[in-house]
Amino acid sequence: MKKFLFTVSSIISLQFASAQTNPTVTLNDSTRITISENPQPKEFKKFDLSNRSNDHLLIQFGADGWSGTPDSINKTGFSRHFNVYLMLDKPFKTNPKYSVGLGVGLGTSNIFFSKTFVDIKSTGATLPFTRVDSSNHFKKFKLTTAYVEAPVELRYSSNPLENNKSLKVAVGVKVGMLINAHTKGKLLEDKNEKTVNSYTSKENSKKFFNSTRFAATARIGYGIISVHGAYQILALLKDGTGPVIHPYSVGITISGL
Repeated sequence: MKKFLFTVSSIISLQFASAQTNPTVTLNDSTRITISENPQPKEFKKFDLSNRSNDHLLIQFGADGWSGTPDSINKTGFSRHFNVYLMLDKPFKTNPKYSVGLGVGLGTSNIFFSKTFVDIKSTGATLPFTRVDSSNHFKKFKLTTAYVEAPVELRYSSNPLENNKSLKVAVGVKVGMLINAHTKGKLLEDKNEKTVNSYTSKENSKKFFNSTRFAATARIGYGIISVHGAYQILALLKDGTGPVIHPYSVGITISGL
């Protein structure tokens, strides 16, 4: 009985100490116990994660919208964005299921309008969004903005050793600098929507737009596919130049490398 109690107590003690002991332990000359090698948080540091795939490239595409727009701004169609980022991934030493992603890239947004002319070259103090229902107008008209951006993410991966077979969650922010803002109109029509000519107009100006974009971001998905969302905290337009517009977006992220 004493031998049995000694053996049981030894096993329990070894289980508590397993994170710091050899997986195979000898109790006496005839008894040898093998302890499970399931990695505990303290043991993650034993794995080399420097070359793991963990979203070092992000390609994003999806729908864009504006909050805070008055009814006079007549948006239409599939307004959309396209973003590309190169990211560094720094796993936590204590638990690499968590990591910080730091990157740089390009973000673009295309907002489409119906029978509305956005005069970004206006000499006035405010940006005009002019309805043109009863006059000539462009069949297709869009406003495009492009930013150089630096995203930062706090990431979670359920399986950091095989990240492309893992549940992923990320929250963060991105800061951008406006590098281009332009409008493009195609196919001039009359008030009855009959084609006048195939004239195309393109105008460039950053006058009315905030030079900095600051947005909150989030992603959730599995493997290389995830759903992302973003909400721009800073208004799109400068103070006093138009409505207080906060762009937002929802789309699909393809990640890799």
